[in-house]
Amino acid sequence: MKNIDIEISKKVSGDIPYLTEVLPMIPTNTILYKKLTGLGATYGELKAKRNSIIIEPNKPVISGKCKAPKHKDDNLFGVFEGIYTDNIIAYIERSIKQNKHFKILTTPESFHKVQEAFDEMEIDIRFNCFLLFDECHKIVKDVDFRNDIALPMDFFFECEQKALVSATPIEFTDPRFEEQNFQTITIVPTFDYAKGIKIHVTNNLLQAAKEVLLQDRTEKCFIFCNSTDTIYALMQQLELLNESAVFCSDKSVDKLKDLKFNNASDVWNKEIMKRYNWLTSRFYNAVDIELEEKPTILLLTDCYFTEYTVFDPDTDVIQCVGRFRNGVSSIHHISNTNRNFMVRSKDELKGYITCSREIYDMLQNLYNYATTISTKDAYRAAVETLPFTKLLDKNGKVNYFAIDNYVNAELVKGYYQCANNLWETYKNCNAFVVNRYSVEDYKLGDYERLQRTNKSISIKEKRKIMVQQLELLGDCQTEMEWQFKRDLEQTDSFIVEAYDKIGKNKIENLKYNRKKIKEAMILADYHKKATGTEVLLFIANSFEVGKWYSAKYIKEELTRIFNL
Repeated sequence: MKNIDIEISKKVSGDIPYLTEVLPMIPTNTILYKKLTGLGATYGELKAKRNSIIIEPNKPVISGKCKAPKHKDDNLFGVFEGIYTDNIIAYIERSIKQNKHFKILTTPESFHKVQEAFDEMEIDIRFNCFLLFDECHKIVKDVDFRNDIALPMDFFFECEQKALVSATPIEFTDPRFEEQNFQTITIVPTFDYAKGIKIHVTNNLLQAAKEVLLQDRTEKCFIFCNSTDTIYALMQQLELLNESAVFCSDKSVDKLKDLKFNNASDVWNKEIMKRYNWLTSRFYNAVDIELEEKPTILLLTDCYFTEYTVFDPDTDVIQCVGRFRNGVSSIHHISNTNRNFMVRSKDELKGYITCSREIYDMLQNLYNYATTISTKDAYRAAVETLPFTKLLDKNGKVNYFAIDNYVNAELVKGYYQCANNLWETYKNCNAFVVNRYSVEDYKLGDYERLQRTNKSISIKEKRKIMVQQLELLGDCQTEMEWQFKRDLEQTDSFIVEAYDKIGKNKIENLKYNRKKIKEAMILADYHKKATGTEVLLFIANSFEVGKWYSAKYIKEELTRIFNL
């Protein structure tokens, strides 16, 4: 693949020029690597004197561009959920009548509606429009959970005029790029564009975020985290619900409303902005956030509760910071690490895929030549469980974007295996300079929180874990340690009270039996100060309302209680 470098320099005023000043029109069969966000690649295409269809990653990007004052005369038309083929046909007819170029922005999932509209109008997109896939790294990044994002690519390769653009492209392995002689054009800044970043590696995300926010003195703070559940938990525990706005998917907006949090939107809306603004992954790319002030940026990664909150410094972090057209005051990446994440090189991952494909081909061949229905069924069942099957499209063809996604995702997970790996990754990223790196360990952290909230283990096992954690805490000395203990009480107040009254050894001797532990707690209180209600407490502990007991058992149990 041919590579072309084009240098770009700052103007005398210090401003960065638009892309059109160094590249007036994006040529066909090009992957444009622009390095800097906000250079105006889509702006240039929307102004270009040709029919354009631009595929954008999601609705907020399209809504933002269609509403932008700088495009009010550009005949823009957005296509996403809720826009139908008839609407697009009406737009095409109107554009032809007014002698205006088509400027259609569409999500990948809605692209088929654009095709249907052009087919009905008997206009062949392949020869009459320039097809631009904006933020093309998203094809690789999202294809594992959003299969339809790659749907337009088969049609894309049939088009005469086409290109892809991103400030953070990921290497494509689809052989069609080579077969059609694609070129890569890289925009090379002649000035230093690296931004300072502070990395906080911690075992307790909540506490680290709390301390960074307490130190923050800027008027606005934007917090990127790809989990609405984590966002709500943090807002609640940090007592920021009244000072927060959340920008997320429409489904997450509904989920937050169910939790009585109403200041949320599925599109960027400056009107609902608060001091603390939380954004999920649909706002990582292409959305223009224009503010007068320079905000603080926080990126939160939780490797235990939501693995998909990991940020790739070479793509995600660059894109998040690039949303702010007037710059930022400071950038913080707060993350825990997970030693269970595997660290593998790109060559090792490619070797794994090659081996997986050989196993798939062998079993598929046995299936093809099986002579009976029962053996065919057996081979088909085996083929469907193979790892390589997940890397095929719905027609059974190799999905190279899914392969690229797998390699990229595994590489990124390796960055979070330990603190040093994350630091090394940032050190090797040209877009950032690490101006602070800290490892912050607390007595209890996110791994311990995961243990005590794990739904797959028994109550007895959870209580064993919590007693160990209470031992780690010991006598609480600081407000932070008291907060940890309050978190444990919210999870299981009974075992915390038991630990405080009778201690770890007694609980273990009683083998975590609730009834026996409760008796020991009543006795502990009795020996401190008798109240005369102890017998009633014992009886309530021994007998359940509505349950049948024999006279013999009742006599024996009352005698035992009296002896105690």
